[in-house]
Amino acid sequence: MLRKFCDDIPAADLQALCAKTYTSAVFRSEAITPVKTLEPGLHILELSNGPTLAFKDMAMQLLGNLFEYVLAKKNERINILGATSGDTGSSAEYALRGKRGVNVFMLSPLGKMSAFQTAQMFSLQDANIFNIAVRGVFDDCQDMVKAVNSDSAFKARQRIGAVNSINWARVAAQVVYYFRGYFAVTRSNDEAVAFAVPSGNFGNICAGHIARMMGLPIARLILATNENNVLDEFFRSGSYRVRPAGEVAQTSSPSMDISKASNFERFAFDLVGRDAAMVKRLWSKVDAGGAFNLAGTPYFANAKEFGFVSGSSTHADRLATIRRVYKDYGVMIDTHTADGLKVGLEQRQPGVPLICLETALPVKFAQTIREALGRDPDYPPGCESLESLPQRFAVMDADAAAVKAYIARHTGP
Repeated sequence: MLRKFCDDIPAADLQALCAKTYTSAVFRSEAITPVKTLEPGLHILELSNGPTLAFKDMAMQLLGNLFEYVLAKKNERINILGATSGDTGSSAEYALRGKRGVNVFMLSPLGKMSAFQTAQMFSLQDANIFNIAVRGVFDDCQDMVKAVNSDSAFKARQRIGAVNSINWARVAAQVVYYFRGYFAVTRSNDEAVAFAVPSGNFGNICAGHIARMMGLPIARLILATNENNVLDEFFRSGSYRVRPAGEVAQTSSPSMDISKASNFERFAFDLVGRDAAMVKRLWSKVDAGGAFNLAGTPYFANAKEFGFVSGSSTHADRLATIRRVYKDYGVMIDTHTADGLKVGLEQRQPGVPLICLETALPVKFAQTIREALGRDPDYPPGCESLESLPQRFAVMDADAAAVKAYIARHTGP
């Protein structure tokens, strides 16, 4: 699959990198992404068996090996700057810790991730890992990353690279598991399936969109948001309005506490007939703090043609879904997967298998699991004392100049 997108690495080397990345030792399963069938026609695609217990590992572990491979070939170094609302940060850091030629500077919103997510990142003591807690919300962190990348002189001087979901290699790697999920629940290529995808930054479901464009028989891409429902609002109304930081809700599915979805521009490019000038005009409004509305245009009608439907979920919905799945199937799911399953069931079509993409393991959101089920989630081996480990991080305001100065201090000229 990756060779469709990656022609600058010899096929044998790419094969070796994939074999090195996707092992049962790393992903705790021979199947890597096993499918769990709740009932006939209703499935969960397990994507959270990697080292940080979140689906981001599926792409990030490969990206870490790709970075090391390319940097060694070129005898270069790179400074990775990223932003996280919860899972991207730990997945990136665990994929890149100790890698030759790589430093990681990861921004996260101070006090707005779960205790487990925070501990996963801040407890790392590797010399090439730098955690920065920002006084603000995830969108502030993401804006800081974009501002640094917009300073071309600084970016070149400090050799800044990206691991956020705007990184194309991540999206390409995620395309693969849509095909794997399809093959696991169907018997012939004339069958169609639906995927329910919890989505905040639009990267995961963007990979599904690409898989569908490649010819995978996807009847529906069901986008699920939490209370921060900017994307759901667009697919329902045609209006895309990014919320200011003060309107971004802090929820029990915090990895989706996002209002500005980076990868949405990629889909919008297809939606408007691959008219780059049109995308630029639309996003000039967004970047100025405004909105755009495609309702009543031929463009918005295209959204249904691309198979997209959507819905949103609340804290009460998450609790009810977690309880229902545990009671009916004996399966414990995390809060984000609950968002996806709740909306997926609402948008389910008769006779079409529904595959919900698992987002993370429940242990990452123990407080909500206790609220829903009255018990602690199971801790995978090695994670029992994670939250008690010493933590190392810096705190700063949402200021791009401050993060640039921090990077310069810790990497030199």
